Amino acid sequence: MMMLVSYDVARDEKGEKRLRHVAKILEDYGQRVQYSVFECLVDPAQWVELKTKLLKEINTEYDSLRFYSLGSNWQRKVEHIGQKKSLDPQGVLIL
Repeated sequence: MMMLVSYDVARDEKGEKRLRHVAKILEDYGQRVQYSVFECLVDPAQWVELKTKLLKEINTEYDSLRFYSLGSNWQRKVEHIGQKKSLDPQGVLIL
């Protein structure tokens, strides 16, 4: 299933560290599509793991997370226009 995750982390003295940790966690599960937005193609177990890690990292008094479930048929729900080309997370990766 495709999950869209956005975050906003306060820029207080400890916020910079939380910001880096949240971004690093999300990089392990998906691709950054905007500064604070990631597309994550995960199975249900991975989703539980990812969400748990994110919730442990943020401070809910100052930070926020938003989760959008695009489901399994996500290709029809995403339209991209503009500079950065989208990567197909299910496509072939050539190194």
